[in-house]
Amino acid sequence: MADVTALTFLALCLPFAGALAAPFVIRIFGANGAWLLAIAPLLAFLHFLRFVPAITGGEVVAGGYAWVPSYNLSFSWFLDGLSLAFALLITGIGTLIVLYAGGYLKGHKDQGRFFSFIFLFMGAMLGIVVSDSFLMLFIFWELTSITSFLLIGFDHERAAARRAALQALLVTGGGGLCLLAGLLLLWNISGVTEMSQLMRFGDAVRQSPIYLTALILVLAGAFTKSAQFPFHFWLPNAMEAPTPVSAYLHSATMVKAGVYLLMRLNPVMGATPAWEILLPFFGGLTLVVGTALAIRQTDLKLKLAYTTVSSLGLLVMLIGFGSEHAVEAAAIYLVAHSLFKGALFMVAGIIDHETGTRDITRLAGLGRAMPLTWVIALAAALSMAGLPPFFGFLAKEEIYTALIGGDVRALTFTAVTVFGNALMFAVAFAVALKPFLGRPVETPIHPHEAPVLLWLGPAVLAALGLLAAIFSSFTHAVLSSPISAVIRQTPADIDVSLALHPGVPLALSALTVLLGIGIYWQLARVRAAMAIFLIAAGRGPDHGFDLAISGLVRFAGRLMRILQPGRLQIYIACTFLSVAAILIIPPVVYGELPHPPAWPADVGLYEWAVLLIAAVGLAAVLVARDRLTAIVSLGIQGFAVAMIFLLFGAPDLAFTQFMVETLSVVILALVITRLRLSPDDQRPLGRSLFDAALALACGLGLTLLLLRATQAPFNDALTVFFNAYSKSIAHGANVVNVIIVDFRGTDTLGEIAVVAVAGLAILALIRIRAGTERKLAANDPALETEG
Repeated sequence: MADVTALTFLALCLPFAGALAAPFVIRIFGANGAWLLAIAPLLAFLHFLRFVPAITGGEVVAGGYAWVPSYNLSFSWFLDGLSLAFALLITGIGTLIVLYAGGYLKGHKDQGRFFSFIFLFMGAMLGIVVSDSFLMLFIFWELTSITSFLLIGFDHERAAARRAALQALLVTGGGGLCLLAGLLLLWNISGVTEMSQLMRFGDAVRQSPIYLTALILVLAGAFTKSAQFPFHFWLPNAMEAPTPVSAYLHSATMVKAGVYLLMRLNPVMGATPAWEILLPFFGGLTLVVGTALAIRQTDLKLKLAYTTVSSLGLLVMLIGFGSEHAVEAAAIYLVAHSLFKGALFMVAGIIDHETGTRDITRLAGLGRAMPLTWVIALAAALSMAGLPPFFGFLAKEEIYTALIGGDVRALTFTAVTVFGNALMFAVAFAVALKPFLGRPVETPIHPHEAPVLLWLGPAVLAALGLLAAIFSSFTHAVLSSPISAVIRQTPADIDVSLALHPGVPLALSALTVLLGIGIYWQLARVRAAMAIFLIAAGRGPDHGFDLAISGLVRFAGRLMRILQPGRLQIYIACTFLSVAAILIIPPVVYGELPHPPAWPADVGLYEWAVLLIAAVGLAAVLVARDRLTAIVSLGIQGFAVAMIFLLFGAPDLAFTQFMVETLSVVILALVITRLRLSPDDQRPLGRSLFDAALALACGLGLTLLLLRATQAPFNDALTVFFNAYSKSIAHGANVVNVIIVDFRGTDTLGEIAVVAVAGLAILALIRIRAGTERKLAANDPALETEG
C-alpha cells in the first residue's frame, strides 16, 4: 500500500514536472520535444490504467498524508470508478494534446511557455478528480481557473484574448469561492472533510436546515465551471485560446469539472425536489441555448464550443433526473463526448492551420487535399450525431430510454433533448461535410494534409469512438459500469445495457436524424432565422458581464475617492476615531467601566513636581505658535513619563523612554526643517475643535483602559515564569532585557526592521526633495539665490 501511495503521488506530480521541464526540452529539441514531453502524461495514464482490474472489482484505492491533523485536514486522494475514468481521460487525451500542440505551435516563440501552462492545467484537473480532501479539491479547483486564464490569454497581445481570459477567471473563480462556502457548510453538517467519508452522511445532509443553502452554493461552483446558463458565455469566448487548449478544455478537462462534482455529490445531495428541479431545468435550458447559438455561428471552433455548452447541459439534466437509466446515460455520454469533441476540435485546428481560416463559408472542396483529415472528421461527426456504429449512438439510445415517460415533465424534457440533438446532428455534419465537399475555393494558405503530430491525436480519438461501440461489453466493464456505480452508490457489478433499445427510443433516434437532416439541408436559412431571433431577443449575458464589470469599476472608483481622497489629515482622523470608538464604546455597552480611583494619600513633593512639569509641557504644546516649538515642547511629556518610571523603580524602562523621546524629538525636528510647511498652525477653528475633541476622546479611552486593567485581579503567572527561567534558560539577570532580547527576540527584531524601513523611506524622500530642488535651481538660478 505504501508503494501504491508513493507511485500515485508521483503520477500526480508528473504533469507539474513536465511544466518545469517543458521550456528546456522545447529549447533543445524544438517541436519534436513534444514526443519527449508526452511521456509524462503517458506514464501517468499507464499508472492509473493499472487500477482498472481492482476498481472494476469494486475496490477503492486511497492514500495521502496528514497535513493539519488537529483540524482534520489532509492531503489525501482516492480512486473509484468515477475518479479513475476521469483520470484516464485527462491523462490519455492529455498525451494526445501534447503531441498535437507540438505540431500546431511548431516554430512559435513561446511554445515552451505554452507547454508549461498546459501541463499545469493538466495537473490541476487531475488533482480535482482524485482529491478526497475538501481542501485539495478546492485548491485544484481554483488552480484550473488560474491555469485556464494563462492558456486562454496565451496570445496576450490581442485585446480579445485578454478579455476572454479575464472573463473566464472571474466567472469560474467566483464560482469557486461559492463552492468553498458550500464545502464548509457540508463540513459543518457532516463533521468530515473528505469526500469518501461524506458519502455516509447523505441523509444528514438532505435533512439539514441549511441543505438548500449548501446546494445553491455547490451548484454555483459547478454551473460556472461547466458553463451552464446563464454562465455559459465564458466558454465560447475562451476560443481565443490556441486550438490545443480548446480541444483539451472541451473534451476532458475544466468544463467537465462541474459535471464531475455533480456526479460525485449525487449520492449526498441528490434525490431531493430541489436537486430534481434545478438541475434538469438549467441543464435543459443550457442544451437548447447552446445548440441554438451553435447553429448561428460560421467559425468552426465557435460552432463546436456552443455544442459543448449544450452537451454539458444535457449531462447536467441527466444527473438531475437521477434514475437508473439517466445515470447510465450520463456515464456513457460523458465518455462519448470526450472522444468525439476532442477529435472534432483538433480537426478544426488542422483546417485552420493548413488553410489559414476557420470560417465555414470560406471553405469547400478540402476533401481532395486533406482526405485523412476528412475521414477523421466524418468518423467523429457520426459519433456526435448519434449514428451507428459509433459510441455516440449508444449514448443517445440510453438517453432516450432514460427520458421517456408519460408525464408532462418527461415529455417536455424528451422534446427538448430531441430538438437539441437534432441541432447537434446538423452542426456535426456542418463541420465534417461543408469544408470538405464541393468545388475547392481559394484559402489564405494552400490546403494540404497535416503532419503526423496534428492528425495522430484526432485519429486515435475517432477510432476509439468506433472501438468503444464495437467492444461495448468491455467499455461497459471498464468505464460505464464503474461510473454509474459511484453516482448511484450501488455495487460495481450492476448491469448497464448498451444494446439497442427497440421501440420508443429507436423511434426518437430516427426522429432526431430526420430533423437533423432537414436542419442541415436548410442550414443557411436556419442560421439566418436564428440570427434574426437572437437580434430581436437583445443582448445576452455576455453583454451583461461587461456592464457588471464596468459598473464595478465605476463603483470602486467612487468608493476610492471617498475612502482614499489623498489627504493625510483624513486618514489620521479616521484612524484615531476608530481607536476612540474601540476604547470607549465596548466598556460602555458591556458595563465594563472602571470604578472611580481613590486619590493616593502619600503623593510626595517630587511627584507633584513631575506632574507640574508635565502640565507645563502640555501648556507649552497648546500655546506654541509654530510646529518646531510644539515638537520640542511635546518632548517634555515624554521626559516627565520617564521620570515617573524612574521614581517607581523602573530605571531600565526610564532609560529607554529617555532615549526614545530624545531621538523622536531630534528626528522630528530634523524632518520638519526639511519640509516646506507653514510656520504656524493654519487650521480653522472648527477643525481645531474637532481635533481637540478627538484627542480628548483617545486620551479618555486609554485612561479608562489603564484603570480597568489595574483594577482587575493581577495574574502573576508570567512574572513567576520570567523570574524562574530568565537566569536558567536565557542566562540573564536583568529580566526586562531578557524578555526583550530572548523571549521576545523575533518581535523585537520585527520592530527594529520596521523602524529601519521607515528611516530609509524618510531618507529617500528627503533625497528626492533635495534632488528636485537642485534641478529646479539649475533651471532657474533665481531659485538658488532665494534659497
